[in-house]
Amino acid sequence: MPRVDAMTGRGGEARDPRGPAPATGAQPSDVPPAADPEASSRPTRSHRLRKALGTAPSRLSPPLSKYRWLRWLTYLLVGWLALGIFLGGGSDMSNDYGLSTPQGLLAGFVQGVAVVLALRRPGRAWALSLSGAVVTALIVRARLPDAQPGPDWPWSAPEILAHAAVFLFVALRLPTRTAIAALMATGLATFVVQGIIGGGQYESTGVTAVAIFAVAVLIGTAFRGRAEARTRLVQQETITAEERSRRTLLEERSRIARELHDVVAHHMSVISIQAQVAPHLVENPSEELKENLDGIRKNALEALTELRRVLGVLRSEHPEDPDDPYGLGEAGTGTAPDAPQPTLDRLDALIDNTRAAGLDVVTEIRGEPSRPYSPGVELSAYRIVQEGLSNALRHAPGSTVRVEITHFPEGLYLSVINSRPEHPVQPSPGAGHGLLGMRERATMLGGHLTATRTLHGGFAVSAFLPRDGRPHPDGPRRPTTDPRLPAPELHFPPPDAPDHVTLQPPNPAGEESP
Repeated sequence: MPRVDAMTGRGGEARDPRGPAPATGAQPSDVPPAADPEASSRPTRSHRLRKALGTAPSRLSPPLSKYRWLRWLTYLLVGWLALGIFLGGGSDMSNDYGLSTPQGLLAGFVQGVAVVLALRRPGRAWALSLSGAVVTALIVRARLPDAQPGPDWPWSAPEILAHAAVFLFVALRLPTRTAIAALMATGLATFVVQGIIGGGQYESTGVTAVAIFAVAVLIGTAFRGRAEARTRLVQQETITAEERSRRTLLEERSRIARELHDVVAHHMSVISIQAQVAPHLVENPSEELKENLDGIRKNALEALTELRRVLGVLRSEHPEDPDDPYGLGEAGTGTAPDAPQPTLDRLDALIDNTRAAGLDVVTEIRGEPSRPYSPGVELSAYRIVQEGLSNALRHAPGSTVRVEITHFPEGLYLSVINSRPEHPVQPSPGAGHGLLGMRERATMLGGHLTATRTLHGGFAVSAFLPRDGRPHPDGPRRPTTDPRLPAPELHFPPPDAPDHVTLQPPNPAGEESP
C-alpha cells in the first residue's frame, strides 16, 4: 500500500530500509508491522471531545450582534456578571461553606473566568466551569454539617448562575449536538457527586440546577436556529437574485442570437446561393465574372461560419469561461463551434481576398516570433488587420494599403496604412464600431491601438499586443525592453513622395531602415 516517507515526505511503496523482506513473506521480528493508515486517520472519541472543547465558534455561528454598540453592551454585561460571580461566589463560599477567604475567592474566580471565556471559547469555558464546580463540591463535602440543615449543595447559587451563562453561550455558538452532550455530561457529574458520593446535611440543588441549565440550552438553541434561518434566507435571496439576473442575461443573449440567425444568416445564405446560381443565368459568362461571383460566395460562406461561432458564444451558458476568455471553445463543450479560429497563418489568404476585391495591398513582416503567441493575441491581430482592410475597402476604394507586422520580444506590433482613395467617396453611415472594437481588443490584452489620418488624405491604424495577452498592472505596454528599440513612430513622407505613409518601428542602432 502506498505511504508517505516520514523522513522525506515523498510517497512510495512501503519497504524495509535494510532491504527486501524474506521470500516467505514474513516480516522480520524486529520490524514492527506498518500501521493501518485508515485506522490511524479515524478520529477517536477522545480526539472528538478535545476538538469540541477547543473549537471556536464556526463561521456558521451567529454573531453576538451586527451592531457594534450592542456587542460592546454584551461585553460590558458579561464583565459585570463575571465580577459579581467572583466577589459574590467567594464571599458565599467563605461564609456558608467554611472555606478560607482565599479558597472562596479562588472558587469564585474560576467561575468568573469561565463566564468571560465563554465569549470566545464556549467549549473550554464549559469544561472549566464544570470542573471548578465539581472540585469545589468535593472540597466542601467534609464540611457539610451532620445534624442541622446545611447550605445548597452540590451547586451553589453563584455557580448555577455562572454555569447557566456558560451554557447559554455554548448553545448559541456551538452546534446543538455539542450543547446537548455538554448538558448530559453536567447532569451525569451532578448525579455522581450528589447521588453516589453525597454526605452530610444539605439542601439538594442538583435537579434544580440541571433544569436551569436545560432552559439555558433551549433558549440559546432557539436563538441560534433563528439566526441561522435568517442567514440561510439571506443567502437564498442572494442566490435567487443572481440566478434571476443570469437568466435575464441569457434570455437577452438568446434573443440577440435569434435575431442574428433569422436576419443576417438568412441574407448571407441568400447571397451565397445567388452568387452560386448567377453564372448559370448568363450565356457564356467571362472568367472574371465567375471569379468575382465565386469570391462573393466564399466570403458569404466564411461570414456564415463566423456568424455560427458568434451564435454559439451567445447561446452558451458560460460565455465568460476563465479557461477560454477569447471564446475559442473546445470540441464537445458547447461553448463554441468546432470551426478553427483565424490566426496569423491565415493573413495571406485574407490579403489575397482583399486584393481580389480591388485593393493594392503590400505586406512587410519584420523579425520572427521568439515563441508562439497566445491564442487571444493571434485572434486579435487577425481581426485588427481584417477590420483595417475592410475600412480601406469601404472608405478608400482603389487605394494602396500597406500591412506591416513586426515581432518584438515583448509582443506583436502591426499597422495597416492606406493612401487616399482614387475617387471621392460618400461618407459612410457607420457608427465607428469597427475602430471601437479594435481598440477594445487591444486594451483587453494589455496593449494599445491608435487610429489617425495621414497628411496626404490616407488613414493609419497601428497596434501593439503584448506576447502573453494579459493586461499589465501599470497599464498598456510598449515594446521598450530593449533600449535600442524605442516606441514605434509614424514617419510621414515629404510632399513629393508617393502618396502613402509607412509606420516604421525603428530598427536597432546601427541598422538602416529599408
